[in-house]
Amino acid sequence: MHATPTIGRRMACWTYEGILLFGVVFISGYLFGTLSQTRNAMDNRHALQAFLFVVFGIYFTWFGAKGQTLAMKTWHIRLVDTVGRPVSQLRALGRYVLSWVWFLPPLIAVHPFTLTVGETMVIVAGWVAVWAVLSRFHPQRQFWHDALAGTCLVSSLP
Repeated sequence: MHATPTIGRRMACWTYEGILLFGVVFISGYLFGTLSQTRNAMDNRHALQAFLFVVFGIYFTWFGAKGQTLAMKTWHIRLVDTVGRPVSQLRALGRYVLSWVWFLPPLIAVHPFTLTVGETMVIVAGWVAVWAVLSRFHPQRQFWHDALAGTCLVSSLP
């Protein structure tokens, strides 16, 4: 089996993935706004969020089953199951759902309070940092959503 990519490579890949997803959000948001005839960004906000959740699910399930997203290809990282085999679409979907542990707990925790966007972002960023650091405590230094989904990221360098 290949070596596990360093935390730095994984985080660089994650950052690049975020940049690529900006384009996915832009195109999906434009499509949603056009099809729903939304004139104001705050109208249909929850429907747009649900739509983007599904679009992201399709994106990560499709590319997860293929083994790599564009960002993962760039950083020479491959997604496999715990024995090194390609990931099924069902397992990729499970990994996608479990990956929301990066964001949902702090968003649920701040929901009852009236916090500003800045305060919410600080709490979410703090949780993401803690969640990333917690991967250091996994025996193979995996992110916990990968461990729970039965997947792992491996280096695909020749």
